[in-house]
Amino acid sequence: MIPLYLVTHSGGFHADELLSSVILTRLFPQAKVVRSRNVEWITPGTDRIIYDVGGEYDPAAGIFDHHQRGAPAREDGRPYSSFGLIWKHYGADYLSALGVPKAHVSSVHASFDAKFVLPVDLTDNGALDPSIAGELAGLTLPALLETLKPVFDAKDPEADDRAFHVALSIARSFVEAGVLTQDAKLRAEAIVLNAIHETGQEHVLELPMGMPFRAAIVKAKADHLLFVVHPRENDWCLTGIRRADEGFELRADLPASWAGLTGHELERICGVEGATFCHKGRFVAAAKTREAALAMAEIAVDEALS
Repeated sequence: MIPLYLVTHSGGFHADELLSSVILTRLFPQAKVVRSRNVEWITPGTDRIIYDVGGEYDPAAGIFDHHQRGAPAREDGRPYSSFGLIWKHYGADYLSALGVPKAHVSSVHASFDAKFVLPVDLTDNGALDPSIAGELAGLTLPALLETLKPVFDAKDPEADDRAFHVALSIARSFVEAGVLTQDAKLRAEAIVLNAIHETGQEHVLELPMGMPFRAAIVKAKADHLLFVVHPRENDWCLTGIRRADEGFELRADLPASWAGLTGHELERICGVEGATFCHKGRFVAAAKTREAALAMAEIAVDEALS
C-alpha cells in the first residue's frame, strides 16, 4: 500500500507521533499528514496509515495505536508507543531509504530501537519516569519537543498544526543524526578491530583518525589497551579509554603532573618536545606531531603500570 494520507491525532502533540511522522514522511513523501480525531479520518482505509489514534493495532489495515486495552508489547513485556510500532514495521525500510548499507540495516535497526526508540516508548506510556534524569529531566528529547507546542492561550486555531510541522523538522534532524551515528559506529568498528589486530599486545592503539573506539575494544576483549592515539586536523590526540559506557572512570589516567598544563610548561614537565595540552581531568592530551603523541603515550603507560 502506498498511502495518500498519514493520519495522526489533532491537538497537542507528543514525541511518539512526531517521531513516527519522521519515519513515515521519509518513506511516503507524497502522502499528506492529516491531524484529526474525526471518525472519517481515523477509520482504516486503503489510502492511509493511521498512528497514535484509532484504538486499534492492525498492521495489515495500516493502523498503529497503543492506547487501547490489549495494546501490543515487546517480548519482554515493555510497552510500545506509536513510535515503537512504526519503527518495528517500517524502520528497516527507513534505514535503507536513508542510505544505510544493507549489511548494517539489521544491526542499526536493533541498536537504534534500544537506544532511541525504547526510551521514547517507555516515557510515553509512563513506564519510565523522566525524573530519574535529575536536573536533566527537562532536557530529554520528549520534553524538548513538547516545549515546541503553542502556549495554552494561543489565539490562532492553526497554531497546533503549525507548531507540529516545526517540531517535525527538528525531530527529523535528531532521528537522522541518531541513525547515521549508529551506522558510523559499525564502520568505525571494522577499522578499530583491524588496528587492534595490528597492535598486538601493545598498550597504545593508534588509529588513522578520530572515531568511536570503545565498543570495538570491548568486543575484541583488548583489556591490555590503555590509551588511544590518533591524528586531528592540525595536531595529534592522546586519550584514555573509559572502563564502562556509563561514567568517566578510565582504564588509566594520564599523569597527574600533566593535569591542566599547556605549551612549554607541559613540555618541561613531561619531557616531550611538541606536547601542547593536557586536560585537567587527565583523560585527553594533545601534541604537535605523531612522534610526540606516542612519546607521551609511552610515558603515560609506564606511569600507569608502575
